[in-house]
Amino acid sequence: MNDVSRANAAAEAAAAAFPAWSALGPNARRSLLNAAADALDARADQLVAAMRAEVRASEPWARFNVMVGAGMVREAAALTTQITGEVIPSDKPGLLSLALREPVGVILGIAPWNAPVILGCRAIATPLACGDTVILKASERCPRTQSLIVEAFAEAGFPAGVVNLVTNAPDQAAEVVGALIDHPAVRRINFTGSTAVGKIVARRAAEQLKPVLLELGGKAPLIVLDDADLDEAVKAAAFGAFMNAGQICMSTERIILVDAIADAFVEKLAAKAASMPAPAVGEQVDDKAVVNVGDLIDDAVAKGARRLTTGAAVLVDGVAPGMKLYHDESFGPVVGIIRVAGEEEAIATANDSAYGLAASVFTGDAARGLRVARRIRSGICHVNGPTVQDEPQMPFGGSGASGYGRFGGKAGIDAFTELRWITIAGEPGHYPI
Repeated sequence: MNDVSRANAAAEAAAAAFPAWSALGPNARRSLLNAAADALDARADQLVAAMRAEVRASEPWARFNVMVGAGMVREAAALTTQITGEVIPSDKPGLLSLALREPVGVILGIAPWNAPVILGCRAIATPLACGDTVILKASERCPRTQSLIVEAFAEAGFPAGVVNLVTNAPDQAAEVVGALIDHPAVRRINFTGSTAVGKIVARRAAEQLKPVLLELGGKAPLIVLDDADLDEAVKAAAFGAFMNAGQICMSTERIILVDAIADAFVEKLAAKAASMPAPAVGEQVDDKAVVNVGDLIDDAVAKGARRLTTGAAVLVDGVAPGMKLYHDESFGPVVGIIRVAGEEEAIATANDSAYGLAASVFTGDAARGLRVARRIRSGICHVNGPTVQDEPQMPFGGSGASGYGRFGGKAGIDAFTELRWITIAGEPGHYPI
């Protein structure tokens, strides 16, 4: 059986399992999800070893993945009794009018490699809580890591066909994903990955009139205003830019500094970056990624920017619109510094991007921070915090080239259920014809 045949078989297994799974009570689904979270915790050492072997992950990053991934599953477990509806007042006498959320069917979750346990769990946990059956399409870079997720669900007692894994050879990815999107049993798709591939997924799904939740690339700005606590901003910038070698969709890619504090901030951040050893920053996933980051740095320097550090964590000062580093997602341990005159220019610069996932603003005035945050075009913005933040219960997603739709908490319920209008007539009908 080839990769496409296995993918179709997974879709058929998920479809066959859907009627019984969707009819299962919420507390039964909750119990199984909590058991799966426990099974993930029990597999921590195996997951860490697999992440280190497949994507060069550091042990702290891998263990963080297991912790948050299990948290995603536990949060989904807590949602099973939150999938509610409402009674809507009707002008028709005696009519009971209901809005109900019901399971969709088979959900295809396509997960990436950079946070493989967190994002693998996120792709399937809330759909399962909602009564959907799932297919986890693993990344070609980390099939073993993401197969361990599915093994944990099986050990927890999930019935056959409810949680399905699809892996494929790298050269078969397009054909396999296309077959899964086209399969009649698959009703919705969620995809986390690059903007370029996300567009392909969205186009293919549109041909089938299937909704898609897309969480794509980012070019997160971190603004530091003139009244900010610079020490706090430096800590957040270093963490946001260099955690997991910058291979996080929310990674700080642009640091936007008002002139009044720019020199002092750069001095502090350069010292912080220079003190960060390579193991703390982590490794990039492969040599191709290393070359890509190097090309972005070289292009910026050739066009007038200055590289301020020589170690694993790279700062480039004087980044401007004509440079690739200004616009292109690096997905690596480099961050560009952009200097602006004041608040208005900082906001305009933050919005000068096709992406709109995460953002951050540092200021000593909370009201000012909120005002600036509301003017930044992004799905997520943090005042006096790093761009890299996530909690399972929060609505997570972006706008523009960063995608659309939201994972997390009750927003996830909206994404993975159908909203239906059902009425019950309590009185005889009266009609004009």
